[in-house]
Amino acid sequence: VQPVESGGGLVQAGGSLRLSCAASDFFELGWFRQVPGKEREFVAAIRWRGSPKYHADSVKGRFTISKDHAKSTVFLTMNALKPDDTGVYYCATKESQTTTWGNWGQGTQVTVSS
Repeated sequence: VQPVESGGGLVQAGGSLRLSCAASDFFELGWFRQVPGKEREFVAAIRWRGSPKYHADSVKGRFTISKDHAKSTVFLTMNALKPDDTGVYYCATKESQTTTWGNWGQGTQVTVSS
């Protein structure tokens, strides 16, 4: 089943947004972002079982990835947003530690104005 993102929008610099990704049956879920003309960038990832979670250096201390098992949803809480955080945010899942990010959502636009 394809992951489904929601929660994007327009926010002023310094503001906050929370993105949601509804997904199921995965080993790990990651958030990525992409700006036209640039490569897709890893933002954060979390294991569905257990505690491991990872954040890119560019968002550490500002973004937090979390999960809600009851809702089969992973959240990306974004605080202290900067214009450089603007982009399309995608969530993707992988089935095991050794597989690639094979199941991608459609993406949600985040725009941070200065």
